Amino acid sequence: MNIAIIGSGYVGLTTGACFSELGNKVFCVDNDLKKIKGLKNGLIPIYEPGLEELITRNVRKKRLIFTSSIKDAVRSCKVIFITVGTPVLDNGEANLSYIENVAASIAVNLPASTCPTGKHQAGMNGYRLIVEKSTVPVETGEWVKHIILANVKGKVRFDVASNPEFLREGQAINDFMNPNRIVIGVESKIARDLLSELYKPFNAPLVITNIKSAELIKHASNAFLATKISFINAISRICDKVGADVEEVAKGMGLDKRIGLSFLKAGIGYGGSCFPKDLDAFVAISDKLGYDFKLLKSVKKVNIEQLDFVFQKIKDSLSLIKGKTIGVLGLAFKPNTDDIRNSAAIGLIKMLQKEGAKIKAYDPQAIEKSKQVLAGVTFCPDAYAACLASDCLLIATEWDEFKELDFSRIKELLKRPLIIDGRNLYEAKAMSKLGFSYISIGRKNI
Repeated sequence: MNIAIIGSGYVGLTTGACFSELGNKVFCVDNDLKKIKGLKNGLIPIYEPGLEELITRNVRKKRLIFTSSIKDAVRSCKVIFITVGTPVLDNGEANLSYIENVAASIAVNLPASTCPTGKHQAGMNGYRLIVEKSTVPVETGEWVKHIILANVKGKVRFDVASNPEFLREGQAINDFMNPNRIVIGVESKIARDLLSELYKPFNAPLVITNIKSAELIKHASNAFLATKISFINAISRICDKVGADVEEVAKGMGLDKRIGLSFLKAGIGYGGSCFPKDLDAFVAISDKLGYDFKLLKSVKKVNIEQLDFVFQKIKDSLSLIKGKTIGVLGLAFKPNTDDIRNSAAIGLIKMLQKEGAKIKAYDPQAIEKSKQVLAGVTFCPDAYAACLASDCLLIATEWDEFKELDFSRIKELLKRPLIIDGRNLYEAKAMSKLGFSYISIGRKNI
């Protein structure tokens, strides 16, 4: 098929690259002319394992086209995905202004229908399927349809559908190519058939539902995963008080198939562009609909408090933070990405700086973006440089390369052998044998 992807951010680029890899001709559209120019020249604005190779290969095969023209994309493609951002407003609601602008732009460029009977027919020129892929509040599909109808010129044939993405940063390509389910919300047979055909190459359950249910599936999924993280972080505080091991508790829980092991990893809290934003938006839309979602409000509260909990551990370990130098490993909100949006690591660094700490930080991919939001931090070329003459080492993101460090060397570089592991990356007994004072989350400190 010919597919248009409107919005060449994280979701748009990954979606476009993967669809083109499957043999479709994909037009990736963005109004950021600098970004489009860079993409045409092979400059990928985000770090995602395997994405650069995928884009390069499909651009070379002329299956992936970057453009700033919505008109060209809408005229050339039967299926049009909307993948623009939906950032959170001050009141917690999703900012749908980008969705509105794109919907209006699509509308004025929809081709006139050539269907003489006025009925949808898959083979007829003029029909377009506009698909929400951005994470949006329930009822957005109706609103998008209203925007398009208010802006169309002449007689057109179109449908709106919902096809939420479930991509994890750092594993997005694998998640796209090997999904555990594909959700499509439609209101017509032609829309159902088009999306079913598009996703035919995938070996995954196809959940076909109405648009509102599909929109809710995405928000409900992210809210539930955030709940699991906050739950195990709350358990880590109980473990910390009584001397239990949260890793063993999580294992004992997770082996129950009704619960599962995923997202039961205690740490410094969740971050990123999805969970915080989607949780706020889900609470806001619930309030608007007249339901007080107290559970999700508590999930957010626990996540915020987890940062305070870890900060206090650092403070107790150093006695006095002011004037101390702290080496920090990890700036991205999770490994295998350069995304620092709502990063707990960044939040913790700012808290430490406010108390007068000097920060030396290293991250394999997120340094350049971190420089835009952090002042007064010494950014280091590697993990060992961050340890040099530091009063302690803080593990803030669980990159694989941090598991392979030379701890004998680190012990020599640090002023004192103190490691505060905010991600429970290491075995406590092993660190103790190496001569470190080792403090982790919800496990007995050694």
